[in-house]
Amino acid sequence: MAVPELWAGTDAGKAEHHCTVIDTDGKRRLSRRVANDENTLLELISDVLALSEGEPVTWAIDLNAGGAALMIALLTANGQRVLYIPGRTVHHASGSYRGDGKTDAKDAFVIADQARMRRDLQSMHRGDDIAVDLRILTSRRLDLAADRTRAINRLRAQMLEYFPALERAFDYSTSKGSLVLLTGYQTPGALRRIGRNRLAVWLKNRRVRNFNLVAATAVEAAEAQHTAVPGEKLAATVVARLAREVMTLDEEIAETDALIEGRFRDHPHAEVILSMPGIGPVLGAEFIAHTGGDMSVYGSSDRLAGVAGLAPVPKDSGRISGNMRRPRRYCRRLLRVFYMSAMVAARCCPTSKAFYERKRAEGKNHKQAIIALARRRLNVLWALIRDGRTFEITAPQNPIPLG
Repeated sequence: MAVPELWAGTDAGKAEHHCTVIDTDGKRRLSRRVANDENTLLELISDVLALSEGEPVTWAIDLNAGGAALMIALLTANGQRVLYIPGRTVHHASGSYRGDGKTDAKDAFVIADQARMRRDLQSMHRGDDIAVDLRILTSRRLDLAADRTRAINRLRAQMLEYFPALERAFDYSTSKGSLVLLTGYQTPGALRRIGRNRLAVWLKNRRVRNFNLVAATAVEAAEAQHTAVPGEKLAATVVARLAREVMTLDEEIAETDALIEGRFRDHPHAEVILSMPGIGPVLGAEFIAHTGGDMSVYGSSDRLAGVAGLAPVPKDSGRISGNMRRPRRYCRRLLRVFYMSAMVAARCCPTSKAFYERKRAEGKNHKQAIIALARRRLNVLWALIRDGRTFEITAPQNPIPLG
């Protein structure tokens, strides 16, 4: 590869970007603020390429999504090399440059200069359409799950203020029947008036499983409280609305899960990924979404482990050596994929269970053993994708060792 003559650093924003171009001596050749629209960005790319006079240009940017998505797409479509420099890296590097102030122009210069000097930056590639779709869908699912958790917490907090017996009677995060109950009856008086038998019929008509048990539990809670707390009527209205909101979110999460599974199964690595015990369509989709589905980008399983936060880094000082810690910069959602799947596999997969128990016997606590298992499973998944074969619990002729 030819040595680049120009480095173009871009401080990305929502409406505008600032681009600074430097040469091999670190001198500014161009500094421009541009609008985040296609024609303006194409004009910038054309001007920078004209400056290079046919020599290679390396572009660097401090965002890998969001407002920078259009510029990244235009650069990759035009065959340009693009490096990603995290904002945290830019912030720490800025302290070694002249001047205490912070401006977009200075940040763009720092980005360009870091790209010129560093050799550890990752090149960005255009993700395949399936990986992009899965990133959108899994991000949406994460938002829905967070909204659901907030709504349930708010519901329980509201109930605790006027009807604590019913608040502790059900697990509202798992019991759909209790949510259906709250859409119609939320107060001790209302539950006592309808009674156990009529409430059971009401719940049965709404297709609630274990309707007799739900009705009996609710009425028993109502019999434990005969005092009406001030604000009960309004609080009950809020609880009913929150219960309906949680049920609506459940429906949307289910619809999103179906979309995720359908899109994920279109990916060429889907069968291999699903063969790993503990990885289902949602975790598999998150793996594709946050790796782009192209393992060649990482070069090795060790590099992928570093991105996922599963490769410890040394923390040595003076006479103290051999200390290891988790890296500070890693993809937390990718770590979640391997950690959660390892939690499941340690219970249901004999090979993973044996590895986990061996780590516990070596003196590691539960979390350390799960992380060690997650790291080993990452190596296995990497090898399976590389070789294009599925995981087999019964040892194949040429097995990939998990332990």
